[in-house]
Amino acid sequence: MAELDFDSILEEYVRFCNDSGKIDQNLYEEYNVKRGLRDSNGRGVLTGLTEVSDVVAFKIEDGERIPIDGELYFQGYEVKELVNGFRNSNFGFEETTYLLLFGKLPTKAQLDSFVEVIGNLRQLPESFNRDVIMKTPSKDMMNVLQKCVLTLYSYDDKPNDLDIKNVMMQSLKLIARFPVMAAYGYQAYRHYYLDKSLVIHRPKKELSTAENILRLLRTDGKYTELEAKVLDVCLVIHAEHGGGNNSTFTTHVLSSTGTDTYSAVAASLGSLKGPRHGGANLKVQQMFNDLKLHVKDWENEDEIREYLQSLLDKKGFDKSGLIYGMGHAVYSESDPRAVILKDYAEKLSKEKGLENEFALYDRVERIAAELIGNSRRTFKTVSANVDFYSGFVYTMLKLPIEIFTPIFAISRISGWSAHRIEELVNNGKIIRPAYKFVGTHREYIPIEDRMY
Repeated sequence: MAELDFDSILEEYVRFCNDSGKIDQNLYEEYNVKRGLRDSNGRGVLTGLTEVSDVVAFKIEDGERIPIDGELYFQGYEVKELVNGFRNSNFGFEETTYLLLFGKLPTKAQLDSFVEVIGNLRQLPESFNRDVIMKTPSKDMMNVLQKCVLTLYSYDDKPNDLDIKNVMMQSLKLIARFPVMAAYGYQAYRHYYLDKSLVIHRPKKELSTAENILRLLRTDGKYTELEAKVLDVCLVIHAEHGGGNNSTFTTHVLSSTGTDTYSAVAASLGSLKGPRHGGANLKVQQMFNDLKLHVKDWENEDEIREYLQSLLDKKGFDKSGLIYGMGHAVYSESDPRAVILKDYAEKLSKEKGLENEFALYDRVERIAAELIGNSRRTFKTVSANVDFYSGFVYTMLKLPIEIFTPIFAISRISGWSAHRIEELVNNGKIIRPAYKFVGTHREYIPIEDRMY
């Protein structure tokens, strides 16, 4: 039997992709294809309706779109007002989750009951940590979450039941368990791959999601009140962002097929893992690490400007031509989440003695917006997005970089759950977009006659 030369096969396939696999970009315009489900101005194509949240970037005056400071609404409530209302509460994320799922703000009694329910659901099934997480540790915590979610299907007596009451219970369990699965996955990685001591804390029912995350990740389980508050705010502002973002749209697409909750959530996790989506704050952190190697004087704006221009000229960092953390597909004047997070980043930097580093971020944000605006034709103002400050905040909280994107998932599972239930309740058609075939039809050639 002839030995297969896999390298040759793969090289031939790469040649095919480079020579024949690329589609003529002009065809997208010729056939009026909304590539990436966006119009020619970069706006998302309407594909559905939702009451869960609203992302506002402009207002209409005399039929004209006027850009405004960005606004984000959860079930009709502006997120800035929600965050302000949570200032004296340890459970802002839990209250936000209740709002997203039930469509209304809870009373004190309702919130207390909801917090108790979430606390009681945090514990993983017996031996799950040992058999699922510890026996097959991974270097990527998003894959840990996906594996855990799919495995939980086997622990569910009614995994395929789409009755709303059952789906709500499945959702609540996932919301409660995401922090535990992510933290245990990281501890397993830390032990087996970094040769560190294995430290496993049990979640505490009476603690908030933010407090439990810090307690489960830290060897001594200790944290300050401000640390927990800042992380709670991070969870609130990441919990939901409309039905059009990639991972939430994935939730709608999977849910429209009638598949089970675990499959839908696992797919959404796969979407969020992508560096163009939930992994964007990692790129921001890597960019700033590179900046610090090249900019010696953080107060020298000319030096900062020169570095940032090199990024735009595709000469610096990863040569992508991007300044990560700047600009947003929807917002124009500002991203409300970035505005909120910047305020808390400044407060935390004072507690940590990192005011100089916060000042660096502030300068980079201002100079980057100026350079991007001068070098590119844009139809809207360039401003920092939520990823610009989130990585900095997580670093100040001493969260390991491996957990950055899982923190996003721990928060966004609330929004995904609300959208999944909305899709099921409305019992819409299966989501099925169309693709235009631009290849050629060919006659079949018998194998003995193929001469290429």
